[in-house]
Amino acid sequence: MNKSESKYFNTAVKFDKALLSLLKKKPFEYITVCEICKQAGVNRSTFYLHYETVGDLLNETTRYVLKDFLSYFSAETKSIARNLKSCELDELIFVCDKYLTPYLTYIEAKKEIFSTVLRHNKTLGFEDVYQRMFDNIFNPILDRFHYPTSDRRYVMMYYLNGITAIITEWLKDDCKKSTAEISEIIQYCIFGRMK
Repeated sequence: MNKSESKYFNTAVKFDKALLSLLKKKPFEYITVCEICKQAGVNRSTFYLHYETVGDLLNETTRYVLKDFLSYFSAETKSIARNLKSCELDELIFVCDKYLTPYLTYIEAKKEIFSTVLRHNKTLGFEDVYQRMFDNIFNPILDRFHYPTSDRRYVMMYYLNGITAIITEWLKDDCKKSTAEISEIIQYCIFGRMK
């Protein structure tokens, strides 16, 4: 990356962080370009060099959060989607330390960002992300486990909402329990007492 690309990228990250910071205080619909620029410490003309609208920034901020989140996972865990049809069934159980640890580590390290994402899930477009995950990852996995097609959304909502509820409580408690303890609680809720 050359110097001008690096400067452009750094400015974009400032805008992403500014928008996330403002989303902690107010709904997206009430955030102005002026407020974003002030929060980012960048002038208004620079905003328009990067984006046409605040909506464009919102889309980029969603990609920024996703990229940051995925950076916590190993290449091996990120590549599982390519092997869904051929891997062993036990490799398709994502409610385990291999997948929960990076997920929980991200949440603990980025509490404010994750809390903001939870509150503004629809605004940030994460419903579309979940839909793509359902279509490309969860649905093929449920197919391998022979879940009836008509039940699959119910099953995924049970898992996702249950895990989200545990995470929400953990965040309210300022992540006082360790990631290992939260992973154990999630696994206990889904699989029952294992020990």
